[in-house]
Amino acid sequence: MRPRRNALHMSIEAADRAIRGRSTPGMLPLYVCLGVYALLLVAGNRLLADPDTYWQIAMGRWIVAHRAVPTVDVFSFTFAGKPWISTQWLAQVLYGQAYALGGWSGIVLLTSLPIALTYALLARFLERRVGAIATLVLLSISFAIALPHLLARPHALALPAMVGWIGALFTASERRETPSLRLVALIALWANLHGSFVFGLMMIAPIALDALVNAGTPWRRDLLLRWIAFGFVALAASCLTPYGWNSLLAAQNILNLGDALAIIREWAPANFSTFGLFEACILGGLALALFTGVTFPPIRILILLGLLHMALAHVRNADVFALIVPMVLAAPLAADFPKFRSAADAPLEARAFIMPAIVAAILTATIPVASTYAPNAWISPSAAVSILKSYNPKRVFNDYDLGGYLIWRGVPTYIDGRTELYGEKFMVEHNAASALAKPLRFFELLDEYKIDATILRRQTAGSKLLDRLPEWEQVYSDEVAVVHIRKSAFPGFSSQKK
Repeated sequence: MRPRRNALHMSIEAADRAIRGRSTPGMLPLYVCLGVYALLLVAGNRLLADPDTYWQIAMGRWIVAHRAVPTVDVFSFTFAGKPWISTQWLAQVLYGQAYALGGWSGIVLLTSLPIALTYALLARFLERRVGAIATLVLLSISFAIALPHLLARPHALALPAMVGWIGALFTASERRETPSLRLVALIALWANLHGSFVFGLMMIAPIALDALVNAGTPWRRDLLLRWIAFGFVALAASCLTPYGWNSLLAAQNILNLGDALAIIREWAPANFSTFGLFEACILGGLALALFTGVTFPPIRILILLGLLHMALAHVRNADVFALIVPMVLAAPLAADFPKFRSAADAPLEARAFIMPAIVAAILTATIPVASTYAPNAWISPSAAVSILKSYNPKRVFNDYDLGGYLIWRGVPTYIDGRTELYGEKFMVEHNAASALAKPLRFFELLDEYKIDATILRRQTAGSKLLDRLPEWEQVYSDEVAVVHIRKSAFPGFSSQKK
């Protein structure tokens, strides 16, 4: 094990010297940043494909208007006034302000910038270890896996903090050091942007263990104590939010959703029933490891398996897998394959400077596109909600993924994307009832919550049943949503479909 540790440590030192000796240091990360930014601008509407973006912006506007963060639910009628906190309040404020300044173009630009910065940070980390060519290969695979999960939501704004934090921890481990205490400012920022900061805290322990394995026996005790001290300081810094240590506890509410997680697409387990890119990368990586005989330190193997488990258990973790795994692999690959390090030592070729011109041209070409950004109709039932609001209903029963748009239009929701607020029982019951898995319970919920109108997807079984009931009238239908009203709730209602 001792020669292995020395090789790993020496590979990092050699790469560091090579980067410092370059005449144009840091250009590849800049190229990557501009290239990713241009790609995201071209595919800007893809970033607006999540219905939760609506309520995230609405929450940001509410925080600015009230000059306070929420402590109770303010958007639904089912849980109105119940305790609820927003661990992503800062990101929501940024989204609210971005929309106020630039509309949907502002949202796309705000989301694209941190994602581009994320890949610039990752490129800088990788290039120091495996060189430019291997870095570009790893970044291409990472971006392809992560792209479906890169959406205009708070987690996108927190990605630079995640990569910067994990990268700094790995760098300290490889150098047999502890991270600088100045790094805790990053976890404090992360904690105010998104609840995934808990993952950053959890990664301290395995990476610290990796550092202890890298270190020689005489220094391990001192190194362990310093890592423990760093962990406690980081934990304290993560509580520097308007909610204090309750931000830590909020993450547990998500994990306690149980069966409800399977209902939510992003929390569902990975599905390999059809062959896809994620599966191809896993199988390709396994084949490459078997063919080349590459070996990894035991702690890195455990970290890799942990990240893989997270990605398989919940598809929303695929972007975490895509961004962190290259950092786990980089130093061991550089130690096993000296050619990677030779590539890192090589000077930049003159033709590399053509890339900025190409990226600049792409950026210029995307400027006219910026005025066309808008969420697609499937998550924006504009006409249906306009008809719904014309009746001024008090209590609306809605499908889960329509809740974000209802909040956006000022309609109190039955349910929406704030899964930690509603809890497992409520979400499972709503799903079973509206899908008519429990038909009687569907009617019971409509009566129990005094529902006077519904807005459901055309495919939802409950909406088809309401068409056959004399007490309910369909007042609007299109490809996106169907609106029904309870006739008895509107005494002056005239039966005329719109």
